[in-house]
Amino acid sequence: MSKIKIGLFGFGVVGQGIYQVVQKSKNAHAEIVKICVRDPEKPRKVEVDKSLFTTSADEILDNRDINLIVEVIDQADAAYSIVKRALLRGIPVVSGNKTMLAHHLPELIEIQKTHNVALLYDASSCGSIPVIRNLEEYYDNDLLLEVKGILNGSLGFAESDPSFDIEGYDSLFKLVIITVHALGTYVAPEKIFTYGISTIHDSDIRYAREKNVKIKLVAQVVKVSDEHFTMFVMPEFVTPSKYIYSVDDEYNGVVIRGECYDRQFMFGKGAGSLPTASSILSDIMARLNNYRYEYKKQNYMQKPDYTTDITLKVYVRYKETDVHGILNFTKVHEQYTSEDSNYVIGDIQLSELLAKRDRLRGKDVFLANIPIFFLNRDN
Repeated sequence: MSKIKIGLFGFGVVGQGIYQVVQKSKNAHAEIVKICVRDPEKPRKVEVDKSLFTTSADEILDNRDINLIVEVIDQADAAYSIVKRALLRGIPVVSGNKTMLAHHLPELIEIQKTHNVALLYDASSCGSIPVIRNLEEYYDNDLLLEVKGILNGSLGFAESDPSFDIEGYDSLFKLVIITVHALGTYVAPEKIFTYGISTIHDSDIRYAREKNVKIKLVAQVVKVSDEHFTMFVMPEFVTPSKYIYSVDDEYNGVVIRGECYDRQFMFGKGAGSLPTASSILSDIMARLNNYRYEYKKQNYMQKPDYTTDITLKVYVRYKETDVHGILNFTKVHEQYTSEDSNYVIGDIQLSELLAKRDRLRGKDVFLANIPIFFLNRDN
């Protein structure tokens, strides 16, 4: 491919960042030919020639000069339609829409295979951190044990709906995508326990400080045996010895653990216009060499199966909600009752949390994970 001619869908924060980094990069060999937007007259921080704007998706998809679609729009359904139409026409795509990908990735992978076309989406998972490509190329073996980290540090900085971040869904969708490349298996978002930080209270923070830990919203996928893995998103008590302890603000931090290489840590900005756009640019330039994901682990003979039949240790703070009546703890380690709030620390099946998650949504309830995996390896 001598030069990349881009049809860009979306010109919000990330779209404008893409325009800027393409203009700045001397070696990108890329040009934005058309930009599809809903309102060409909308005021924007980055000024461009308005002749580049169109409101018609067909004007881009039917343009034979365009050899790459870059999609960075908010609406998952619209993104899915654009990406699918482009791939079916044999036009490679770079996407940053983690919601769309998390719900439609199996179908889009199949379209890539049958139409011999590429879909790249490193920017969908951790902004400027190249997690997907590293999992594809460097960790392309069955020695990987765990991918864990803070996959969303923005708390509303990047998303039009802050609850998307705070309730854990942003991290959930990223984790679904990461797992496809980490272990070769797709798990639908609704099958994964997800709990956010919207109900965190001063008493939870005080408890964490007393224990010399921080509360972080953490996503993880972990092999619990050769045959099974599990995954979940929830607040976690993080000790100072852990890499993600100091990951704050709009930064993301990802720990990749393997059988023979212990832990490796990747850190960088996970939100914002230019960090995300730089990851998009990396995918754009990868297309100069006709790069595509091979999904190598999906071809493994013995892929691990997803399970929720595991025991976790959790902290549950509550006031009026009948937590003991809702949850069946297999063991209670500690209980505390006061006039202001109560808490219980106990062992519980992940399947139990998943089954009862809707009953744990009360504003007086907060739940956090107390890590138990690999404790013997971190001393």
